[in-house]
Amino acid sequence: MTFGSKIAWDDTVLPFQLDAPGTRGRVARLDGVLDGILKQHDYPAQVEALVAEMALLTALIGQTVKLRWKLSLQVQSNGPVRMIATDYFAPGEAGEPARIRAYAGFDRDRLGPGRPFDQIGTGYFAILIDQGRDMAPYQGITPLTGASLSACAEAYFAQSEQLPTRFSLSFGKSAEPGVAERWRAGGVMLQQLPKASSPAASGPGTGDILTATDLVDGEEGENWNRVNLLLDTVEDMELIGPVVPPTDLLVRLFHEEAPRVFDAQPVRFGCTCSEDRVRRSLSIYSARDIATMTTDEGRVTADCQFCGAHYDLDPATLGFEAGQGEGD
Repeated sequence: MTFGSKIAWDDTVLPFQLDAPGTRGRVARLDGVLDGILKQHDYPAQVEALVAEMALLTALIGQTVKLRWKLSLQVQSNGPVRMIATDYFAPGEAGEPARIRAYAGFDRDRLGPGRPFDQIGTGYFAILIDQGRDMAPYQGITPLTGASLSACAEAYFAQSEQLPTRFSLSFGKSAEPGVAERWRAGGVMLQQLPKASSPAASGPGTGDILTATDLVDGEEGENWNRVNLLLDTVEDMELIGPVVPPTDLLVRLFHEEAPRVFDAQPVRFGCTCSEDRVRRSLSIYSARDIATMTTDEGRVTADCQFCGAHYDLDPATLGFEAGQGEGD
């Protein structure tokens, strides 16, 4: 697929609002973020596509969290792709870029033909929000459902947050003469603005999982259906290509709704791992435990699953008994 060159809007999330239908949303474009995430691993193409989709969802959802908060998305399944985990680190200060990291755990010999989502079995989709020290983290979990990770995210918001939510995503490898292939992704997220007194859900949709249409009726339902029909007209190249800036895309899709845009949020690939963090994570172990982790070469090693960083440490400097006597 040919998506064209990197442009100024790549690796940004643009929030917007449609006042008349009471809808908010975000437009995201990812390029270098995906390159930073995927070049750390030798993923098969199906796994790369799932990680790209999950990273795009993370960028779209994460833009709403407050400064210095951390949002995590997780998929756990019994399929060939056992886990996908992403983290969104909100900026420390307004105007700074957010950071995203992601990785997947999978069984290569179990991967089969079909769509990337076919490699995910039954399991759950979770969103976790860490608000910082002295604050209890939030966690919401829903069963995996539908035919894509975006469908799982839509079901999560309907079931756990009672918020009608819709995603339209596109992602794939760019192809330009003389330039190495790289992943690009683009998408739009729509969400009905919550009301002070929202009506109770009318009942579950498919199976036991609520859907967005279960949560709206009357004029609100008509407004929600209208903006979804408008979003249905979007084309892949409008979402991901270099020709249409996000601001122009919003006018193309929602010009009758007079979209209002806010400050764009830049996003970058970033990991928080460090030797100090590794040492702190190992500080809970006794000298005896550390001995079981020590290699034949007399070292303790650790690898970051997100960024591939390798740490090689002296076991004598690790564990809660380092510098202490047995029984101190």
